[in-house]
Amino acid sequence: MVAIDKQLKDLTVLIDEQQVSQGVKKIAEEINNAFPLDETLHLICVLKGSVMFFVDLVKLLKMPTQLEFIRLSSYGDDDKSSGRVKSIDMNLPILEDKNILIVEDIVDTGYTAQFLTNILKAEQRPKRLKFAAFLNKECSRKVEFQPDFYSYIVDDKFLVGYGLDYKGYYRNLPYVGYFS
Repeated sequence: MVAIDKQLKDLTVLIDEQQVSQGVKKIAEEINNAFPLDETLHLICVLKGSVMFFVDLVKLLKMPTQLEFIRLSSYGDDDKSSGRVKSIDMNLPILEDKNILIVEDIVDTGYTAQFLTNILKAEQRPKRLKFAAFLNKECSRKVEFQPDFYSYIVDDKFLVGYGLDYKGYYRNLPYVGYFS
């Protein structure tokens, strides 16, 4: 077994499985009301963290969808954002004049969210661009950015589970927690 720095016995559940499900349903309903149901919505999943949220969310959307995946990172193996995007892998089709929804696991400092939003607006010139994050950590914000849709506002704790990781581990937990 791989040795890791943190143990599940030290993990405090912040958002349980039922609350995760309720939060995803809340956002899906808001998105279904915000975008035309007869137009395609192009969803961009920011890997790896948002994949769990992304999959659950897509199943609840009522409009036709196209799924895209990109990879950005500002954390690496640290437990705090570096404040700048360390790597980017975006191989997107042309989305000019299309409805786009960026799907992210958490917005904390806002650097990555702002960077991605700005680059997509400039390069893709979408018809409409919105941002959905499962979690909104407003207390850590370093730039002015607010997701259009989010499930929960969270405190300044390092969170794991439901896609969020610590050194690549704990993404598979069906809930969100923090180490005490």
